[in-house]
Amino acid sequence: MSRIQFSYKVIMAGVLLFCANTVFAEAKKENDSKKSSATKPNILWLVLEDMSPIIEPYGDKTIKTPTITELANQGVTYTNVYSTSGVCAPSRAAIALGMYPSSVGANNMRTTSNTEETGLPKYEAVPPASAKMLSQYLREHGYYTTNNLKTDYQFQAPKGAWDESGPYAHWRNRKAGQPFYAVVNFTTTHESGLFEPYGFRKIESRHYFSDDRKKIAQLPQHHAVKSSEADTPVLVAKDLDFPIPPYLPDTPIVRRDLWKMYNNLAETDNQIAAVLQQLKDDGLYDNTIIMFYSDHGGPLPRQKRLVYDSGLKVPFIIRYPNAKNAGEKDDQLVSFVDFAPTLLNLASIDKPTHMQGRNFLGKQQAAKREYIHAAADRFDGFTDVIRAVRNERFKYIRNYRPEQSYYLPVAYREKIPTMQELLRLRDADQLTPAQALWFRDKKDPEELFDLNNDPHELNNIITDPSYKEVVSELSDEMDRWLNEINDDPSLPEAQLIQKLWAGSELQPETAKPQFKFSNGIMHLSSPTPGAVISYQLSNTNTPELWQLYKGPFKLERAKSVKAVAHRIGFSESESTIYDYDPIINSHH
Repeated sequence: MSRIQFSYKVIMAGVLLFCANTVFAEAKKENDSKKSSATKPNILWLVLEDMSPIIEPYGDKTIKTPTITELANQGVTYTNVYSTSGVCAPSRAAIALGMYPSSVGANNMRTTSNTEETGLPKYEAVPPASAKMLSQYLREHGYYTTNNLKTDYQFQAPKGAWDESGPYAHWRNRKAGQPFYAVVNFTTTHESGLFEPYGFRKIESRHYFSDDRKKIAQLPQHHAVKSSEADTPVLVAKDLDFPIPPYLPDTPIVRRDLWKMYNNLAETDNQIAAVLQQLKDDGLYDNTIIMFYSDHGGPLPRQKRLVYDSGLKVPFIIRYPNAKNAGEKDDQLVSFVDFAPTLLNLASIDKPTHMQGRNFLGKQQAAKREYIHAAADRFDGFTDVIRAVRNERFKYIRNYRPEQSYYLPVAYREKIPTMQELLRLRDADQLTPAQALWFRDKKDPEELFDLNNDPHELNNIITDPSYKEVVSELSDEMDRWLNEINDDPSLPEAQLIQKLWAGSELQPETAKPQFKFSNGIMHLSSPTPGAVISYQLSNTNTPELWQLYKGPFKLERAKSVKAVAHRIGFSESESTIYDYDPIINSHH
């Protein structure tokens, strides 16, 4: 054998050994990934809108909620959970990012509308470049992530943030054995469910969450479409003795709205039952962490949009697999910014450094909270600036616009008959002192409430000298928090937008993705730091779904690759298409 032939054989043997090791390594990596995915828990979120803890597990016996009550009996009921805002979109931003909305420009409701009243341009929250949505972190670690149906995060979600987000999103569309994170939003309890003429949001509960596309297609997709009052089932007796808080008048109109609120809750309980039945039918009920909560407090006047507990405090129940810790109650303080880091910990994913919340469950549980924080700014066309901090007993509120009335005329809220009733009685000077508090012409610059003795927050004790140390403690904590999250409440919204846009008069744009194809491997990139790249392949069975770019991938048989780049808060890039020609590209 010649020296050349011998060398050639040695080289080829080395190449074959290298290839075998590579294949083995890749197979092992894929197998380890599958094992890791198999050990990750399935997670289902059941999310209501506009509901305080007015259910049996929290002591409200007005109506039966058998599905929710069963979840509580089989799970852990958390008694001190608070939204960061009394309205939906900022609250949803806090959950999606694990950050306080007022730290990223997400706290004004809404940032893409009411431009005529405000004279401001449309804009979005702009978190740090390192920030991603909670669903994206889970998707990157093997989860199949679905959102059905509502978004509204104060920013446009990158296309790759979810595997599916829409009416047809379902955990049943995932690969066999793949863990899932599924969010189901129930809109029946929303504030608009109190408008007249009264009717349910037009959703048949038995078809509310289904994988039957034909049935879903027959349902209205917009949450504002409601059944007629005649077609709306009466699930709750109209003559019940509904509990009316002291800040609302006891009149037939108010009682009718209370009936609507509880009747909507009863319907939502049926809808939740339909979702859980599918989980049981799939044999997943005891293999899934089920989390039930509301996006903020109740829908009634002096509840929604406010930083009182009536606007912030929510029900929160977790049912663990096999009903672990069934029937327990947990009274630790929990904020919405804690949801994302906690969920990542349950999925064995490290907490990103930009997240401002704490993990309150699992092996790496952080120290219990001493305080929760909240903020209120612009609501539609009217601007206010309020910050709040609460410990287990006391709440301290700082009003940055004390010259303004507590009540601001939000047109959407004034569609509620109870709001109209309040205004009628106000104009007739027939409100009780507790009901008239909200209509004072000026606000107290600071407020302090003893929640143990004054749960409705009607008696401001800020000037009582016996609480001087409490005021000092909570005021100092508010200053610390504002400094930590870089929230300047005195900053006008126009200047906030300039800050988010780095001094530009236009929303920053995400640079379009760039393609690099080499040796059968596709590389995608964007010059914009923090850009999320999403792509579609022409050869898939579902080409309309967006893949999340996690790193270079093999390009096999696809005729084209379509990609977009999107940093949260920036405008999405133009889509770009790479046409794959195996003859031309075989030499790349």
